[in-house]
Amino acid sequence: MPEIKNLEEKAELKDILSGFKKGCKKAGEEKVGIEFERLPISSINYKMVDYSKENGIYDLLRAFAKLDGWEYITDDYNIIGLKKGDDRITLEPGCQLELSLAPDKSISCIKNKIDNFNKKITPILRKYEINLLEYGISPVSTYKNINLIPKKRYRIMADYLWGILSDVMMRETAGIQACYDFVSEEDAIRKFRITNIISPFISAIFANSPIRGGVDTGYKTFRGLSWLNTDNERCSFMSRKLFDKKSGYGFEDYVEEVMKTPIIFIMRDEKPIEILGKLNFKEFMDYGFEGYRATTEDFKLHANLYFPDVRLRNFIEIRNHDCANHGMQYSVLAIYKALLYNKKALEDIERLMFEFTYNNLMEFRYNVPRNALNTKIGKYPAKDVAKNILKIAQNVLKENNEGEEYFLEPILELTPYGLSPADVILSNWNGNWNKDVSKMVKYLNTPNRY
Repeated sequence: MPEIKNLEEKAELKDILSGFKKGCKKAGEEKVGIEFERLPISSINYKMVDYSKENGIYDLLRAFAKLDGWEYITDDYNIIGLKKGDDRITLEPGCQLELSLAPDKSISCIKNKIDNFNKKITPILRKYEINLLEYGISPVSTYKNINLIPKKRYRIMADYLWGILSDVMMRETAGIQACYDFVSEEDAIRKFRITNIISPFISAIFANSPIRGGVDTGYKTFRGLSWLNTDNERCSFMSRKLFDKKSGYGFEDYVEEVMKTPIIFIMRDEKPIEILGKLNFKEFMDYGFEGYRATTEDFKLHANLYFPDVRLRNFIEIRNHDCANHGMQYSVLAIYKALLYNKKALEDIERLMFEFTYNNLMEFRYNVPRNALNTKIGKYPAKDVAKNILKIAQNVLKENNEGEEYFLEPILELTPYGLSPADVILSNWNGNWNKDVSKMVKYLNTPNRY
């Protein structure tokens, strides 16, 4: 029998499940969270800015930390992010800069924090000629010309992920993740189910990555396409059991799904132990691996390397939105806040969505990247379903009387007409912009009127 190389307590299912249950909030205390990724591109040639080159992202992080009192987050002494209180600035594999804020009950407060962050970092961005582009994919540089940041896990992931567009996903794309609370296991599963079902529609509404490498890709969300071609074992759609409201699906079912996924690596003494799919987490718990035994921390890491459209943690993380601008980043938050934190809205959206079969949704999800709101689901145009989703959300936000229906206005200028942000870009790209990336960047940087 191989020697046990770590003395940490072995993972037990009950301990893993308790992590989910600890997420339950008291009714009325639910909050909204955002993880907002942006693309650092050169203000001169619009290429992605490198981590280590002069006036690159390493220099940017150091300068901003000194200016605004942030602490370093490091990996082998390399600065890979900053932290201040519960707020984080982290780097995705290709230097995409992600701002993660402490959750708040008010979308206005979240917007104010982002506005304040932008105001503080803008002088440094200008000095280094860096533009944080609010768009879903690198407009000029492609993955072959984008270096990975010096973070151990990203190198391992890049070598392991087997989908034909996994490098595109890792190095080129930027998205918005929206996070929401639940009050019980039953409430969590209900919200988890409905967010999975509507996620392809919301992807279509916010499609915003048609131009990549300086050309029209033929897709309205090439970012969405890249995720569909990253690793089907860990980027899957919801299970049929979750879709079935009568199945009794619960936290344990989700944990079992995660445990069936092959392990990429575990960490010991801050060093990665590469497993590279040789076994899944259930097998690791049962048999160990080369003398190592599974711990609860191993499961947390493994669950963070599981990338479905919607992820269940001690909150619900919805991950499938292209980065957006012109106020649409807050439209994402407002839609879900309305639908998930209002009993009648949940009932209304369930009635609307359960018109569709599981197979309808699977097919629709794969067609959205090319056509966005011009896709059909069953016999229905997606744009008509999307209009109904927004109508439910708008009614709730008006009834809440907190003024948050205002955050839907940017997307209400598009969705009712079957348009996504990508359609606006493509119309101009093939028209007034004459396929000029500089004009697209200028449009994307137009001050937000919302």
